[in-house]
Amino acid sequence: MGAGHPLYGIAVRKPLWPAALARPVGCAIMACKMEHATIKHSVLSCIGRGSAPGKVILFGEHAVVYGRPALAVPVTQVRAEATVEPGLEGAGPVIYAEDLREEVIVADAPADHPLAAAVRMALAQLGLAEPPSWKVTVHSTIPVASGLGSGAAVSAAIVCALADAAGRALAPPEVSALVFEVEKLHHGTPSGVDNTVIAYGYPVYFARRGGRPPEPAHTVFFPVRIGRPFQLAIANSGIASPTRVAVEDVRRAWQREPARFEGLFDGISRVVEAARIAISEGEPERLGPLMDENHALLSEVGVSCPELDGLARAARRAGAAGAKLSGAGRGGNLIALVTEQTTGPVTAALRAAGAVDVIITTVGEKTPPATAIDPVRR
Repeated sequence: MGAGHPLYGIAVRKPLWPAALARPVGCAIMACKMEHATIKHSVLSCIGRGSAPGKVILFGEHAVVYGRPALAVPVTQVRAEATVEPGLEGAGPVIYAEDLREEVIVADAPADHPLAAAVRMALAQLGLAEPPSWKVTVHSTIPVASGLGSGAAVSAAIVCALADAAGRALAPPEVSALVFEVEKLHHGTPSGVDNTVIAYGYPVYFARRGGRPPEPAHTVFFPVRIGRPFQLAIANSGIASPTRVAVEDVRRAWQREPARFEGLFDGISRVVEAARIAISEGEPERLGPLMDENHALLSEVGVSCPELDGLARAARRAGAAGAKLSGAGRGGNLIALVTEQTTGPVTAALRAAGAVDVIITTVGEKTPPATAIDPVRR
């Protein structure tokens, strides 16, 4: 196999497909019922299509590893898309990474190849014992290694596209379970946050239960009611966020000073609970100071960096009600609470302070019914 794919972390070959076939032409697309990780029906050369949003952590990163809660929401302004077309007879399924015009032949890929595994597991779930000769084209606008769930979204889009091609509609729990298995190949011991938020398309409250590192634990998820929608500016620092390194560094620091770090994690937990109440009561303006407090606590944990701190200051000076890092830290994204009036000035200030991209997303455009997500254990 060739070198690792810089967008999806997969091994690839140069394309067998002619340039004229790189993108399906003239696909008429009609969205079906799923608005989260979605299945769409298409005609002409497209026989299946899937789409999945990104995600961002609002509050609670790092502390959640130590038994505290956290909040995460989907980001629909960026998405992973997958299409399925008839392929070369006898070739089996082939994944085409549209962004780099490279591909991987599923039959030749190793067992731990994440996207090939997504295809294999989805086909098995769909009852297709004989792998069909389908071309699966993948495209994503979700920044990689920035905490927006790019890997899980790509996997979810592939699963949904294959289901559409097979004439099936997989329910969110089925999509989430399949993507979670793929996430194990990406991350070893994933929390289950990315696949859950992306598959259901709802804001989610989650917490680890049953133990603290190194004891085994599981993660429980609940939907979050959004009393009133609110807007976030998501600024990409342009620095890859080294999740595994940051998590391991925090663990070593916790082992050296357990009392101090338990106190910091307790402080983050209080912020998360206050934020959940503010969101459910329809008072998002209360989130600004909580974001600032969460960022300060994460700085004490040791996962901020000068670039993220600079972006936070710039956002606040431009009118953001609050700002904090999101995800592993030491790079990746900063999120800021904005309004229609402050979106423009804050976006300009973030770009001037070094952000390579700024996404404006509305949280609460789609809210879950009370029973949307039964408590899910991972």
